[in-house]
Amino acid sequence: MGMGPIGDQSEYNTTINVVPLVDVMLVLLIIFIITLPVMTHAVKIDLPRASAEPPPPPTEQPISIEVQYDGSVLWNGTVTSPTDLRAYIKDAASKDPQPEVHVSVDRRAKYDYAASVLFAVQRGGLKKIGFVADANGAL
Repeated sequence: MGMGPIGDQSEYNTTINVVPLVDVMLVLLIIFIITLPVMTHAVKIDLPRASAEPPPPPTEQPISIEVQYDGSVLWNGTVTSPTDLRAYIKDAASKDPQPEVHVSVDRRAKYDYAASVLFAVQRGGLKKIGFVADANGAL
């Protein structure tokens, strides 16, 4: 077969078959020729310029809304009813610029309580809404 005797016992086929090696090298060469232009193609992006100036401090204190486990809502630390909450939200939404709203929810509170408060805040027209998490990662 490949290394067996050819004709006479003293003659052996000692040549290396390089055809598979050449095939692999040609395939790799074709792959590199195809992928090299794709890798060197640049995409132009306009990145914002960094400034050394710190952002301006907030002009107004953020509004803190807390949802307790029993469904009660605290507006800046005072317990409010749903009608008072809507009035406070409407008043805050009319200010220019609008203050930030920080919403924190007790981990034992039902989802419905938090969803109703968020719905009221969004429906009231407040745009800057953020969630505050405690040290354990719960809202």
